[in-house]
Amino acid sequence: MLLKSLIVIDYTNDFVADDGKLTCGERGQSIESRITALTKDFMEHGEYVVFAVDVHEENDPFHPETKLFPAHNVRGTKGRKLYGSLGEYLDEVIHNGTGKYEWLDKTRYSAFAGTNLEIKLRERGIKEVHLVGVCTDICVLHTAVDAYNKGFSIVVHQDAVESFNPEGHTWALSHFANTLGALVTENGSSQGN
Repeated sequence: MLLKSLIVIDYTNDFVADDGKLTCGERGQSIESRITALTKDFMEHGEYVVFAVDVHEENDPFHPETKLFPAHNVRGTKGRKLYGSLGEYLDEVIHNGTGKYEWLDKTRYSAFAGTNLEIKLRERGIKEVHLVGVCTDICVLHTAVDAYNKGFSIVVHQDAVESFNPEGHTWALSHFANTLGALVTENGSSQGN
């Protein structure tokens, strides 16, 4: 049996809610039910679920994103909380103690950069990573590139990734399949590759 992990990338209020600081808005909101369903499925089957969540310090002059984007996902703010039904589901899991997951703070686009994610995956014997979240062409893309370079098989759930940049989203989906050899799926069926 191939051990796999679901990595939920940056599905937070700041990236998805209408009033988020760097929001995908309706595009990000459109994948809410699929991300939540995939998370439930992985948790209920005892698979390793990682919430890889961007974190920034208020007014950090040294972080490279400070020059590129407005302040977002600042530590201790509601913007860092998981969005919508995914956040509600995780609250339920925490309250009932019914599932195992990992909360991974990340300070760069990739969930692997400066974190112990690779160690956590390898110590569990995981060979395949499933990626969902936002933004397809930024944090999901950089995580996929690092996963590829580290030798993991990659599955990207096309119906559970989004971006505020439609062209970037489309380009990244093609890049996953054609350059990284990822399996791009929608509702479990293969797209491309």
